[in-house]
Amino acid sequence: MGPKPLIRDLLKERQAELTAAERKLSAVLLDDSLVAGLQSITRLAEAAEVSTPTIIRLARKLGFDGFPDLQDAIRDEIAARMKRPLAKLDVAPSGDHIVARFTEAVAANINRTLDRLDLATFDAVAALLSDPARRLHLLGGRITRSNAHYFFNHLQIIRPGVTLLDSSPSVWPQALLDMGPGAVLVVFDIRRYERELEKLARLAVEAGADVVLFTDAWGSPIERHAAHVFRAMVEVPSSWDSTLAINLLVEALVAEVQTRAAASSAERISALEDMIGASKIFRG
Repeated sequence: MGPKPLIRDLLKERQAELTAAERKLSAVLLDDSLVAGLQSITRLAEAAEVSTPTIIRLARKLGFDGFPDLQDAIRDEIAARMKRPLAKLDVAPSGDHIVARFTEAVAANINRTLDRLDLATFDAVAALLSDPARRLHLLGGRITRSNAHYFFNHLQIIRPGVTLLDSSPSVWPQALLDMGPGAVLVVFDIRRYERELEKLARLAVEAGADVVLFTDAWGSPIERHAAHVFRAMVEVPSSWDSTLAINLLVEALVAEVQTRAAASSAERISALEDMIGASKIFRG
């Protein structure tokens, strides 16, 4: 039996089935990362400016018995999203070796990530990243900084105009100067989500840039600012989340971007090899 569908996904998938009032309520829940759903049904109705029967009807359309059942699911989803590293160690013991358990979890993560991957989104992002007229800016969070760095290392070889942002927010204002219309900000943000990254994404969008977000199954708050979102599964038997499924998407994009920019990237790689060869005269 697979994992339960996330409420955020259910709300987005069933928008066409909802009444105007239910869509209004859905927007309130999604805009606040479901936190609004932890209020009493009366307070939620007031916040969304809908009736309490509307809340009950929405809960049933999502497959729940009523609002208390929906609220329990919201509580569980928020708890999973905010799970702390030490809490992740509280798992059932197993006789299998950690290598076997970890490999099984990663394989499941990759399969579930690919099952949920929107190929149209993948193609649209590949087109953005391979467009030489667009400047690319990449940044990761505390855990995903290595993913951003890895992506940057490949993209800067394939094409010009690629920048890896410094991890210190104090220097981001200078970077924002180059994030006007046509720029692309690629952000990596998995739980526990970083407010500074969300603020940067919002400012980049206000400046005219497009944001591409790599996040986890629950979705970073940056989703509300992003033009394109990749959600990857990250749960493994460890106190830390795994970003291997994210890197699979990154490497697939690198391959596609290189294919789309084959001629120019071949010239850049050849020139780079020549420079590496020439630089040997300065060694020793």
